[in-house]
Amino acid sequence: MANLHDILKKYWGFDTFRPLQKEIIQSALAGRDTLALLPTGGGKSLCFQVPALAREGVCLVVSPLIALMKDQVQQLQARGIRADAVYSGLSYADIDRIVDNAVYGHLKFLYLSPERLKTDIIRERLVKMPVSLIAVDEAHCVSQWGYDFRPPYLEIAEIRPYLPDVPIMALTATATPEVVVDIQEKLLFRPGSQVWQKSFTRSNLAYVVRAAEGKIAQLAGILQKVPGSAVVYVRSRRLCKDIAIELVRRKIPASFYHAGLDMEERSGRQEAWIGGQIRVMVATNAFGMGIDKADVRSVVHLDLPDSLEAYFQEAGRAGRDGEKAYAVLLYAAGDKERLLRYYEQSFPKLDDIRRVYRALGSYLQLATGAGEGRSYDFDLPEFAQIYELPATLVYHCLKVLEQSGWLAVSEAVYIPPSFKVIVDKDQLYDYQLKHSKLDRILKIILRSYQGAFNHPVRLKETQLAKFLKISPKELRQGLQTMHEGGIIRYTPAKDQPQLQFLRDRVAAEQLSIDLPTYKFRKERHLARIQAAIRYVESNVCRSQQLVRYFGEQKSEVCGICDVCLAQNKKELTASGHDQYTHKIAQLLRSQPLALDAIVGSFSSEHEEHLLLSISFLMDEGFIEKLVDGKLVWVK
Repeated sequence: MANLHDILKKYWGFDTFRPLQKEIIQSALAGRDTLALLPTGGGKSLCFQVPALAREGVCLVVSPLIALMKDQVQQLQARGIRADAVYSGLSYADIDRIVDNAVYGHLKFLYLSPERLKTDIIRERLVKMPVSLIAVDEAHCVSQWGYDFRPPYLEIAEIRPYLPDVPIMALTATATPEVVVDIQEKLLFRPGSQVWQKSFTRSNLAYVVRAAEGKIAQLAGILQKVPGSAVVYVRSRRLCKDIAIELVRRKIPASFYHAGLDMEERSGRQEAWIGGQIRVMVATNAFGMGIDKADVRSVVHLDLPDSLEAYFQEAGRAGRDGEKAYAVLLYAAGDKERLLRYYEQSFPKLDDIRRVYRALGSYLQLATGAGEGRSYDFDLPEFAQIYELPATLVYHCLKVLEQSGWLAVSEAVYIPPSFKVIVDKDQLYDYQLKHSKLDRILKIILRSYQGAFNHPVRLKETQLAKFLKISPKELRQGLQTMHEGGIIRYTPAKDQPQLQFLRDRVAAEQLSIDLPTYKFRKERHLARIQAAIRYVESNVCRSQQLVRYFGEQKSEVCGICDVCLAQNKKELTASGHDQYTHKIAQLLRSQPLALDAIVGSFSSEHEEHLLLSISFLMDEGFIEKLVDGKLVWVK
């Protein structure tokens, strides 16, 4: 077995593991089922990637998000590690090829959506795969107590009899005590299993809640006060664009991101933000998952979250480098009522669910008694418009159908175009002689992509078109002509959300929903909303509230959130410490001074109170530290 530190250094360039990573890795290598609870930025992926590389065989990684799967696969491939993913929207030929690669030892990591584990092509070949570890990412999805329950996660444990000696590692950044227990039960953890939990406390992250009617003005003020990279989360796609435009108008470099943009736009904006060309990204919750950017200085939410789990995960994308960062939630008087209205919409009536389900069958031209396992491109706005249904109603009905195990809806997935020659070389040569305009396209593709006679190759159409000095549209037309002529098999690029039927379609009248479970989920959802409302309305330390929600009852006050700073200010005023503030301001307004010089201006018995005052003034932005370490008054 390879040395763990050598693997860490070779592939990631790190000299040491983060807290708990090594213990989690060693637990898996010892063959124990393991649950890893690490907050956002805690390095969860390394916990299963390192032990998989230390052993022979392939690691099966179950993940619910296609974007996250593709991102991790690309990162592994960039490090020279063999990885691939199977998800909705891929052709059968692609799935067959990828699974074969896993069976014959040509992959170290095979990423799968939980729905794919049920398919015959996976189940039949699992026993032939040299599987060394099963990793279940976003493991909270297995629990109906959690905020993001997904029924296919309940069926993950069904593969354990196929791989009786293979340990399972479950990983999540957000799990309440009930969910921790549920994960272990639902994944059939064996005796001797271990749970490793890093504290959810983020000592460098200041949580702030501000009552704000003029949210845009407040947002601009925060971004002007806190330099560096930032993410602004909003619920609405339309608001993403509007707010980004307003920030640019105020001379704050910003762009926007949501799932409705095409792949090239999403990818380009994400890369520009990671690279620092865009300072502020205004986004829906489609942005941020799996993005490894450590120097985010602020995350601002303009809407009240519907769960502390989601808020903690999104806010936790700030300050992953350990430096001071801010998670700010702007809260207006009407937000509570809006959230409660949204909650009522989230649980539609059974008649509405059946109406949407019936329309789906017509839209996809799917007969009753058929459909299990089939995936379709799905355009929700188009569907809602055709059947004259409110888009929000359609969205919530689909969520209920998903959580009831009837179907699965994924985010937009980009599948690049593919090309395969399906005639022999003599036939191809004859075709090239007769079609001189297409001959050049064929020659360039065959020179640029190896193996096009043996298997589909993925094309980079923009680059090809540029090299050929034609438009991408002309290139696609040429490829389509050859496809229709029976010379090649051309599959155009896809960038659509995917809808997969998990069961055969039934008549809408026969569609059943487990009403007691539906009621339970509705009650749990309301409990999470109420916890989020208490978070913004309470005068208890913000950090303490969050970590206690996740089961850490003995947590300390953070000292840097808005509640703690307000309390510090009260204590300073009540004890007459405003005198220190006044004198500190006088000293620093005349010139920057080192901390020792300020302390030396007071008698020694005042040192403790003096340092408290200085700390408060720095947190409130009255004092800043210069490059040379001296302090300066800035207000």
